[in-house]
Amino acid sequence: MRKPMLLLFVAVLAGLGLIAAATHWRRWGDAGPVPVRLAAGTDDRESARFTLCGGRWRADCVVDGDTIHYRGEKIRVADINAPEVSEPKCDHELDLGEKASDRLLELLNQGRFSLRPLPDRDEDVYGRKLRTITRGGRSLGEVLVAEGLAERWRGYRRDWCS
Repeated sequence: MRKPMLLLFVAVLAGLGLIAAATHWRRWGDAGPVPVRLAAGTDDRESARFTLCGGRWRADCVVDGDTIHYRGEKIRVADINAPEVSEPKCDHELDLGEKASDRLLELLNQGRFSLRPLPDRDEDVYGRKLRTITRGGRSLGEVLVAEGLAERWRGYRRDWCS
């Protein structure tokens, strides 16, 4: 009687394994984009140890994937639009927004960077400084775009839920 129960147990485990494989086969072998690490250039002079913003104290922190506080100024990353985390319209936007925030935090903490003002505008309508953040001449915003965590700024916000 023990042998048939053992065979049944093994068959059930094998079946569960096949179900798991069928459900997740597309994820295997696809770890997503390889995270980029940019080397600082000679022009990169800014640096700080960034954290995620929280509470009232907002110094050298990441608000979301396209907004930071740095040296007493609120800065909007001018070349991208990232999903919202403060008022997301759906769970997908929140999830992607959190990933974008975490990735921007990681990128900022990898070393020195530069803040480049726009040639035609210094601030947005909310009073945030508009800056492109670069390291070694490459935009950190473009890294987020390449990794699927943001889009290039087109003059309006995207609906991340459709």
